Amino acid sequence: MFDFTPAAVPTLYFIGVTTGKSSIMQVFPRWAEALGLTGAVIRGFDLPLHAPAEQYRAVVEFIKGDPLSLGALVTTHKLDLFAACRDQFDFVDPYAEKLAEVSSLSKRGGLFRAHAKDPISSGLAMEHFVPENFWKDHRGEVLLIGAGGSSLAMSLYLTQERFGGNVPRRIILANRSLPRLASAARILAGLSEKTEIAFEHRPEPSGNDALVAALPPYSLVVNATGLGKDAPGSPTTDAVRYPEHSLVWEINYRGDLLFMDQAKAQATERNLHVEDGWIYFIHGWTQVIAEVFDVRIEGETLQRMSDIAMETMG
Repeated sequence: MFDFTPAAVPTLYFIGVTTGKSSIMQVFPRWAEALGLTGAVIRGFDLPLHAPAEQYRAVVEFIKGDPLSLGALVTTHKLDLFAACRDQFDFVDPYAEKLAEVSSLSKRGGLFRAHAKDPISSGLAMEHFVPENFWKDHRGEVLLIGAGGSSLAMSLYLTQERFGGNVPRRIILANRSLPRLASAARILAGLSEKTEIAFEHRPEPSGNDALVAALPPYSLVVNATGLGKDAPGSPTTDAVRYPEHSLVWEINYRGDLLFMDQAKAQATERNLHVEDGWIYFIHGWTQVIAEVFDVRIEGETLQRMSDIAMETMG
């Protein structure tokens, strides 16, 4: 079922569902050249959604044992792979332990390591567009529509102790299904003494509209549902009304981004900043590549990676 031929050159794996269709397969060779990763290649492992545990374990065991298989980026399977393979890792970072998921596999100092990079990559993306001292100065709130891994990662990032008083006064996670919401509540229990964490069951977009309308000015609203990319539609309706001076983040960067269009329609009137998911995509990949190949990707190098990806993907 899987091609477990030993790698002949330094190899990064992409563990997903339909990896061959991803534009990263064309982008990575150009990134590798720009970073001086001589001969490095990317290969995909495609697994069905919620694959049997033995399939995850076989893929991980191969990467772990093959010398030139240096690591992997994991998407879609982050939770299931972690659950199936936890005992195969020599090191698990605190984010991966807290979220019970893995997005990056790497090797360092003889250890096979599992990392959850989303709190870092989502944080770097937010630093790109959230003004300095935004929460301290304005005391806004955060509405995360969707209660999956991205929303959990953002919650962890936004409430870090190192930010002192510059944290949202409240973070709301809204979700269509109760089981995912209950799981999020368990994972985030006791997360912060400074930020209230609330959970709202909103099976219909109109319910999310009501949550948006109730936010104070200078808030942040995030579409973390996958709607617009993985499936058509938006988690809000055309009647959604944003609080003034707020930030609206569509974490997808391609597809039918109806959520983003709805926000843009009132951006001037409500003085909104509307952001797409491009920089999140760039940080998501470059954080893993930096970990796997032990290189620094920041500043001008990061901008070059973004430019190369934009050129390659058109």
